[in-house]
Amino acid sequence: MIKKFDEKNIYHLISGNIKRLRILQNLSQLDLSIRTGLTHNFINDIENCKKGISTRSLAKLSNALNVEPYQFFLPEGLRNNDVMMYVKDFNDSLQKVVSDLTDQYLVKDKKVK
Repeated sequence: MIKKFDEKNIYHLISGNIKRLRILQNLSQLDLSIRTGLTHNFINDIENCKKGISTRSLAKLSNALNVEPYQFFLPEGLRNNDVMMYVKDFNDSLQKVVSDLTDQYLVKDKKVK
């Protein structure tokens, strides 16, 4: 059976996922505020369903948390991908570190005239 959603259910769904994704990345509300440019009070109000959220704010949160926007709308039954998301985030971070270290320490071929 498909669950019926009203505005309140959707606020709870989005706010719960924002908080879950933030906690998975060991970020405080203040950390997330700094990453997004949104105020700490606004982040708190979103997570506590006191305020709605615009697509602009969702985009900022998506970029700050490095997740696809659809992840804010995942119902509880589909959240089992948490481990895979964490592995993907770790893999992406590891690839960036390797790339940065390669650029920093390996000298590219220099042509001598």
